[in-house]
Amino acid sequence: MTAKKWLKTPKGYVTILILAYLIIASIFTKSTSGMMNGLIAIGVSLIVDFLFCGITHRKSSKDGTIITGLIIALILSITTPWPFVAGTAALAILSKHLLVYKKKPIFNPAAVGLLISIFLFRSEQSWWGAFGDLPAWLMVLLIIGGYIVTERINKFPQVFSFLGTFFVILFLMGYFHVGDAADALRSPFINAALFFGLFMLTDPPTSPAKYKNQVIFGFITAIAGSIVYAIFGGLTYLFIGLMFGNLYSYWNKRSTSKTAELKQQRIKTAQRAYGK
Repeated sequence: MTAKKWLKTPKGYVTILILAYLIIASIFTKSTSGMMNGLIAIGVSLIVDFLFCGITHRKSSKDGTIITGLIIALILSITTPWPFVAGTAALAILSKHLLVYKKKPIFNPAAVGLLISIFLFRSEQSWWGAFGDLPAWLMVLLIIGGYIVTERINKFPQVFSFLGTFFVILFLMGYFHVGDAADALRSPFINAALFFGLFMLTDPPTSPAKYKNQVIFGFITAIAGSIVYAIFGGLTYLFIGLMFGNLYSYWNKRSTSKTAELKQQRIKTAQRAYGK
């Protein structure tokens, strides 16, 4: 595939947009630490992916691997020690290859790596690449880029279902004084929710394609995440919510596959009976 054609693919769009966010956030923070983390995350991701694919004789998805590394760099704090950045990236890519169904990842790799890193490395996650601690007007760039990606991969039902459910639950939590709902509507929480919904929730390999399933997927992710936030707070709620959404998508794929297999078996049985 030529570079021109690649740029027109969904992964091409995502890569360019996230890379742009990395550069913009680095300029406003006046630090190169985030970009260094990006290079480390991408480098380690590619190395682990190359080694695993070489050992198992699988085909590598380099663009998806690069996107995973970039997302990790945008979410981890720019002060995160490089071994923790490398470890998070390695965990993400390993999950991509080990937790699979029909050679496709069950869980969003970046979310898995970031979630484990919280407990394993006690890593700080500032979502700096989502402009969490930067001027509020930069959120417009986040929304525009997310709109482009969501339209390109046809995931609007999923995004609207997640964000709509999530914000309604936050409103109800605030009304009934449950948890710290007000904090979730401030930076960096609101930036995290938008970036998450537009760039991580919409990951094609780990989310449904049909509109009905997209709506259910977004609803489950929002419900599960909100419950975790109400009980524990913090920023793990987004990743844990996505785990539940990914499990629903996995269950749906398995059910559809089994139904299709049973249908084929019935057709073959009927054909044999007819032939006799």
